[in-house]
This record gives sequence, C-alpha cells and structure tokens, in this order.
Amino acid sequence: MRALQFLALVPVSIALVLACSDSTGLPDPSLTNVTDTVTLYALEGTPVTTPSAYSVPDNRAVRLDQTSAFDFAYNTHTLPDGTRRQLFLPLQTLGLAPGISAAPGLQRRSETFDAITTARSNGYITSDTIPFAVGDRFEIRSRIVSPCTSLGVPQYGKLEVLGVDSTARTVTFQVLTDNNCGYRGLLPGLPPS
Repeated sequence: MRALQFLALVPVSIALVLACSDSTGLPDPSLTNVTDTVTLYALEGTPVTTPSAYSVPDNRAVRLDQTSAFDFAYNTHTLPDGTRRQLFLPLQTLGLAPGISAAPGLQRRSETFDAITTARSNGYITSDTIPFAVGDRFEIRSRIVSPCTSLGVPQYGKLEVLGVDSTARTVTFQVLTDNNCGYRGLLPGLPPS
C-alpha cells in the first residue's frame, strides 16, 4: 500500500519541480545588462599601475599588479617591418589557466555590435593571441567564478573595438556583459529567463 501511495505522488512531485524552474535549469536572472566603455593599457611599455586586463564577472578593467582575476589582457607586438599589431591575450596564453575545461576566451563576430544578441557556447579562442583592429567585434566567455562555480557555468559578453592610441598604447572598446550565471543574452536590460 505504501508503495502505491509513493508512486501516486511521483507525478505530482515532478510537476511541482518543473513548474518552479525553467528549461535551462538556471536561476532566474536578476542582473541587468548594460553597455560600458573601457580603456586598457598595453602590458608592455605602460606603467604597472594602469589597467591592462578585463574581468567579465567584475565588469571592469583591472590592474595586474593587484589581481590575477581577469579573462583577457591587452598588449602590442611590433613586427620586423615596424608594423605594430594589437593583441588580446586570453588567460591561458599568459599561462594562468592551464587545463580549465571552459577557459575564458574570445570569438570574432561579423555582425554589428547591436546585432550580436546571443553568445555561442563554444568556439572561443582560449590559448592563442588574438590580433584585432578598430571596428572588430568579439564575444567573450569568462572564467568560472563564484557564484557560478556551483553551476559550473561561465558568464558571457560582447565587445567592439572603438579606438587604439599607439602613442599612449591603449585600446578603447564598448562592452556589454551578462553577469547572470550561464545566461547568453547580449542585449541591454534584464535577459529573458
């Protein structure tokens, strides 16, 4: 008799669980996506007190003399012919995230900044330098940090390079990050759940 009562409750329990969650299994989003403008200074040839890296979870430029918690850095490289290349360096390229399954990285996109509405899950460059020019656009995938650690999911964003100052050795870009764990919506406002 007890077994029959238990079996009768199973469909009700499943229905309650499904009613309280969405199809992604992620908690409802609570953080609003906003676009910001950020300037990074090259790793080489600029003061150590200037920010050279960007952290998606913190939504800001960071100084490498104060933290190693970032997703990519900026540097330049002069070729033998004197041409200076602009480079983004994902965390693994700097030897700081070996063996991470979902390492932070960038992925080039051809759409306009506003037309990039959803981040892809895969295809990010994580262990190589990424050359760029003014006008280039990228998706960003973060490292996995708290509070997303328990879910095992990164955070996502997008950026568009607005300008490079060769004298000051800086790059300026507009960026939008979705700091809701695992959500891939890249439009301003609260992402749909």
